[in-house]
Amino acid sequence: MEALLELEIMKTAAYYSVSLLALIVFLTIFETVTKYKNWEEIKKGNIAVALATGGKIFGVANIFRHSIEYSDSLLMMLGWGVLGFALLLFSYFIFEFLTPSFKVDEEIAHDNRAVGFIAMVISIGLSYVIGASIISR
Repeated sequence: MEALLELEIMKTAAYYSVSLLALIVFLTIFETVTKYKNWEEIKKGNIAVALATGGKIFGVANIFRHSIEYSDSLLMMLGWGVLGFALLLFSYFIFEFLTPSFKVDEEIAHDNRAVGFIAMVISIGLSYVIGASIISR
């Protein structure tokens, strides 16, 4: 396996495959912690859900971008990615906690685009902070 990862094309394919699989797992976790069904709402045209989900996708991908850049192995990259995802998920709960006057999930489910946009920006913005904090080799 180690010899295969010395080929750049194989290394790229491996990092891509692991990142894509992790993204699918992480989106599934996000789906379970929200009160709405992301893909059903997006299919119905709920822009707020699309914004929030897009922010999560971008955020997770950005974290993996940094974890790939600063990791020596697939396992290290996955470890940083999992930690980054956990921090992003924690941030989502903090957002809900810091808005006691309304429920973020309910507002997004009701297509409140302002809340969906803020959720997107939080995911994207904090992914840069999380990514920047990944320790280099």
